[in-house]
Formats: sequence, C-alpha cells, structure tokens
Amino acid sequence: MSKTKPAPLPPDTLIGGYRIVRQLAAGGFGLVYLALDSSGQPVALKEYLPSALAVRAPGELLPVVPPEKLSLYRLGLKSFFEEGRALAQISHPSVVSVLNFFRENETVYMVMNYLEGASLQEFIVTARGLKKKKVMREATIRSLFDEVLRGLRIVHQHKMLHLDIKPANIFITDENKAVLIDFGAAREVLNTEGNFVRPMYTPGFAAPEMYKRNTGMGPWTDIYAVGACMYSCMQGYPPHDAPQRLEKDRLASSLARLRGVYSDNLIEVVQWCMATDPLSRPQSVFALQKELNREDEPQFTQPGLVDKVRWRLGGLIGGAAPAPARPSERSSFMDP
Repeated sequence: MSKTKPAPLPPDTLIGGYRIVRQLAAGGFGLVYLALDSSGQPVALKEYLPSALAVRAPGELLPVVPPEKLSLYRLGLKSFFEEGRALAQISHPSVVSVLNFFRENETVYMVMNYLEGASLQEFIVTARGLKKKKVMREATIRSLFDEVLRGLRIVHQHKMLHLDIKPANIFITDENKAVLIDFGAAREVLNTEGNFVRPMYTPGFAAPEMYKRNTGMGPWTDIYAVGACMYSCMQGYPPHDAPQRLEKDRLASSLARLRGVYSDNLIEVVQWCMATDPLSRPQSVFALQKELNREDEPQFTQPGLVDKVRWRLGGLIGGAAPAPARPSERSSFMDP
C-alpha cells in the first residue's frame, strides 16, 4: 500500500450541507477543514481518515481501504462517531463544541465551532525563543490550567477521557480562553487492537500505562499529561517520555533546576501529576484543582550545592529519583 497521505477534499466540496473552504490541519488520524454552514458561518470540519489505513486520490471523495485493514478502519470509525456523540452532550467553554456529526463518503465527519487563536505549543515556542528566565509566568500557568482542568473535569464526569492532552491540543483563543481540542478516543481503540502501525501516544505527554496492554486508564492518565504540559510551560520543552523515565528518571533533577524560579508548590504539583505509578498521582481532577488553587504564602527554595552537583552528573546521586510526595500546602497565583 502506498505511503502517500490521503488527499484532502478540494475547496467548494459540499459535505453534509457544509462547504469546504480550505484544509486547516492534517494528522495521522484525519484532516480538519475550515468550512461554511448553510448560513455562511465558519465551522471546523474534522474528517476521520487514518493515513495508515486508507488512501484517497486527489479529486476523489471516497477513501480506499485495503480489505485486510477494513475491520480496523471500521472499528476506529465507530469510535470516532461515538466520540462525536459524547462530545456533543458537553457544553463547556474549555471543551471544543461539537455542533454536529454525520456519516458520508464511507467515513465520519465531526462539525465543531471554529476557533481563532493559536495552540499552547505555539505560545511555548515563541516564549522559549525570548530566552528569559521564565518561559511562562507562574500566574499565567496557574490561570491557564485552572481553565483546562475545569473543562477536563466535565469531560471526566461524562465518563470520557481525553487521552491526548498536549500543548498542541490546548488552544488559546483570541479572547485568551483555553480550550481542549482533538480528543484521542479513536486512537486508543485502535491501539488496543494491537495491529495499528503508528504510535497512539505523544512521547513526553503519554502516561506509562498508555504504553502497556490491558492496563487500566482513568482520570489519572489525563492528569499525567496535564502535569507534562505544565512542565513544558516551565521548561520550554517536553519531559522525557515514559519508557525513558522508567529506565532512569531525571524528572526530579530537571525540576530542581527550576527552584527559585517557580514556587515550591508548583514544582511539587508537577512532580505529583507525573508520578510513574498511577496510584501516586491525583486520582481526580478535583484533587488537582484543590492543590493548584491554594492561596497560601508562596515559598521559593533556592537550589543548593547538592542540586547543582546533581545537574552536572545528569541525575540524582545514588540512582533513581524518590517517589513524588503530595505537594506541601504552599501556593500562589502571583509571581515573585
């Protein structure tokens, strides 16, 4: 089968009453278009079209799926459709709104509100380029993830998991609102089948249990990714991926470099979220919100000589990092 990516639908194609304007994005699991509804309002139209399972020639509407991959394609399609059905029931400003979902052209389309702005990933890259002491201000990180967690809590209350939280999937609108986009349910269903050839996870943001078969996932799985996103906002780049951490965990020494730059509480919250043992993480979004929103007097511990020696050695003296403890009761929404 050709490795050529499926061709996008051409402009002015009419799908389910929506007219395609242009392609906005493409990934391993489909394409996203800017489209207009019947009243001329812009919407984002997401098309299920995994590039490892299907091809589509330029100018064509129907995907072509080899017979040996048809059952897997249909399994992912069913999951994508069910994801649209579930998301359509959620109404929260921090969760992308699904306005409609329908089957056409032997695939499924999800219609979402069209957001203008940029992803958190773009903000991090821009901030990192400024080469300041802080990639993002602590007050900004706390405020941003307060919004993200409010939306994620509603998602979990609907018995859903996001499963692909990362800076590229946190959208910052022009009104400075954070919105969770691009849920990964279809990815995970395909992953459990064991035959899909592309990674189902984003290294650095995927919890250790996502790399294992038949391992229970829950709110703690998304919480790991939230911690990794906060880490990225502080460091300017993602943490090591879970397999590397399980072999030699450098998270504590990496976070130690941020002592004195960010409050002790924020550093401890990130370490708590990113515990490699799922039971050592916050078990609910509410528990994490409660800790992140503490308003006690902030404390900033300056790194000591031992910390600096550890950095030069590339890790903790004596081997693995200690298990992260629950954060102490210190926090602030303000920068020092």
